[in-house]
Amino acid sequence: MAEKTNDVQRNWLQAYYKETVVPALIKEFNYTNINQVPKIEKIVLNMGLGDVRDNAKSLQLAVDELKLIAGQKPIVTKAKKSVANFKVREGQNVGAKVTLRGQRMYDFFAKLTCIALPRVRDFKGVSRKSFDGRGNYALGVKEQLIFPEISYDQVEKIRGFDICVVTTANTDEEARELLKLMGMPFAKN
Repeated sequence: MAEKTNDVQRNWLQAYYKETVVPALIKEFNYTNINQVPKIEKIVLNMGLGDVRDNAKSLQLAVDELKLIAGQKPIVTKAKKSVANFKVREGQNVGAKVTLRGQRMYDFFAKLTCIALPRVRDFKGVSRKSFDGRGNYALGVKEQLIFPEISYDQVEKIRGFDICVVTTANTDEEARELLKLMGMPFAKN
């Protein structure tokens, strides 16, 4: 019985999407087929690390922090080309990223909207204009401390990272309505 309760708690956002969000989107946009209804496909977290070439320990700490936040091991990204102005050589470690799908994606989205974003100082909502024209939403986080898994005492350096929510929506209006119904706290104007 305890396993059943845990599954219900874990899948609350998926159940909310199926029972509440899908009918609301069908009513709003007059979809004729259930497969036309947009959904969140994946969430990509990307952390650029400019100080990695100076300190290799810094790379491991950043990867560990991203792993705690996402609940999944990130991959280290490497430079594709050498750029003299940035003092970057081809193949050098420049960041870390993790792609979340399925249950981990829903868990992270719930944590982001319900716990992390409200902890941002002077938070008035996320921008409504950060859509790319194809229904994907990008968001920048200035510090990793807004996530409850990160302890302030163990942080070596405050790092920001990008969050990209990829949806199956065809337009920004559909994606905005989907994310709004899923609980994304958009700014009033």
